[in-house]
Amino acid sequence: MQLKATVFGLSTQTTEYQGEMVGRLLLPFEILSDSEFKLCDALRLPTFDVDGLRLVKRLTLIARSCRIEHVFYPVFPPDESADHVLRWLRDHPVPD
Repeated sequence: MQLKATVFGLSTQTTEYQGEMVGRLLLPFEILSDSEFKLCDALRLPTFDVDGLRLVKRLTLIARSCRIEHVFYPVFPPDESADHVLRWLRDHPVPD
C-alpha cells in the first residue's frame, strides 16, 4: 500500500527565520507560519517560553477532511517520531 500525505511544519518564528531554517536543514516540506499564535491558541497547542520567545512544543497532528484525527504528543524520542506516524497511517488507511 502506498501512503499519500502532505507534510507541513509549523513554526511560531518569523517567515525569514523559517526560510533560513528550511535551507539550512534541507527540509523536504514547507514550514507554515503562526507567528501571531492564531492556530496555536485556537487548538490550545502546548507552547513554552525561552529567552523571551514563545515556541510551540513538538507534536504531530494528523488531519483528514479538515478534521484533526489523531495527535502524537509528546514527541519522544524525536528520532522515532516519523516511524510512529507512518505506522499509524498504515494502520488507519483512508477509506475509499
